[in-house]
Amino acid sequence: MNIRHALPDDLNELARLEEISYPKAESAARDSIRGRLSVFPGHFWLLEDGGELIGFINGMATDEAQLADEMYDRPQMHREDGRWQMIFSVVTAPQHRGHGYAGLIMDRVIADARAQNRLGVVLTCKERLIPFYSKFGFMDEGVSASSHGGVQWHQMRIVF
Repeated sequence: MNIRHALPDDLNELARLEEISYPKAESAARDSIRGRLSVFPGHFWLLEDGGELIGFINGMATDEAQLADEMYDRPQMHREDGRWQMIFSVVTAPQHRGHGYAGLIMDRVIADARAQNRLGVVLTCKERLIPFYSKFGFMDEGVSASSHGGVQWHQMRIVF
């Protein structure tokens, strides 16, 4: 198993995996992923096994403390030296779920954000996933202002 950052050639597989992992209203469109890849490929962490994409996490760095819906489709909001690492997607291929792979990637994202001297990591999740993210040290800040995909989200944060 290998964790690496994204390359432009990863677009098709990232878009495919995102599409099958989230309901349509919540998943990032291919053009959104393309825009993110063009601006912050180093903020995509891909887990591979023998060349097969098992899962990935992506998001931008910013000085904004709250994850806002506009960030998903406005990659120009990324600041490489931003104080916070935002997480947009945590994706594991359906056939590889339940083996702890998302946790492997998340550990790497957290370690990288810490090594980059960020203040912490922020994500939003559905209420049922709060216990999963809590295992990594994320604290639930309550219902987010986000209405991405017409869903209620909880904002969670790790502060270093």
